[in-house]
Amino acid sequence: MKNLKGVLQLAVFIFVIGLLAACGAGEDTAADSSSDEKPTIKIGYLPITHAVPLFIEEQEEKYEGFNLELVKFGSWTELIDALNTGNIDGASMLVTLAMKSKEQGIDLKAVALGHRDGNVLVTNNDIDNAEDLKGKKFAIPHKFSSHNILLYHMLKQNGLEYEDVEAIELPPAEMPAALAEGRIAGYLVAEPFGAVSVAIDQGKVLYQDQEVWPGSIDCTLVLREEFIEEQNEIAQEFMDYYVEAGETAEHKDEHAYEMASEYLDVDQEVMDLSFKWIAYDDLRIHEDDYEQLTDSLVEMGLQDNPPSYEEFVDNSFIDKAK
Repeated sequence: MKNLKGVLQLAVFIFVIGLLAACGAGEDTAADSSSDEKPTIKIGYLPITHAVPLFIEEQEEKYEGFNLELVKFGSWTELIDALNTGNIDGASMLVTLAMKSKEQGIDLKAVALGHRDGNVLVTNNDIDNAEDLKGKKFAIPHKFSSHNILLYHMLKQNGLEYEDVEAIELPPAEMPAALAEGRIAGYLVAEPFGAVSVAIDQGKVLYQDQEVWPGSIDCTLVLREEFIEEQNEIAQEFMDYYVEAGETAEHKDEHAYEMASEYLDVDQEVMDLSFKWIAYDDLRIHEDDYEQLTDSLVEMGLQDNPPSYEEFVDNSFIDKAK
């Protein structure tokens, strides 16, 4: 009997241990499964105020159906390479570079703007008008940029030829120093770099972009078509919160500044000036604005056959988000 009782006790002990182990294994599996089922959306960016809606969306973490990972890049070339290889699902980027990438075979869709306005033509304090820029160096971030087109239109509107200035490409972060040192006479670039020179009285605003080109498009949010097709519902949820983050950014208050400052190393005076110039309240890509952009690209000889509005723009997500 003693042996039988001992055997029964051992059997019960083994059963309980096995049951606990099974429960523990079940919990681990559920956690792993949950983690596996929740996709991570990777979106590339450069540290500029035109990506603030993305910064706010990541910081607020209101989304439930996905994880959001913002991937910082040091140049547009690196970012485009990551898009091309599928290492990121989308990006906040110069719309003109996105259009060029689309033309070269990268399957992208522009699903929203990053901002409206906020591109200022900054010059040194000795420049009083466009005529004063003749024969001088003027910096742009990339020849395939809306900033280059803005420069072209500004010169044209003032009776000058594009060749009357020496347009040079410079990394945005170098532009304020180049202006202060007299290496360039002015520049056009994404914020907050224009505000940096103005805030320290090393430069002034000669023109706001809306004075030169109303409705100009600069930065856009693009998603890879493969991601849209495979994760359509997740893409919609991502865009729902992106639009909401844009509305938060438009408040331009201390809360928006604190979240943006996690990604932008500038003081509040510079950020306040950038926020004064920029808008985040209407991030839909309008067809008329896009057509003006494509016409300008062709007129300047930058692109022979830009992608059409129907080929490149997908407003379905932003329309459903409103």
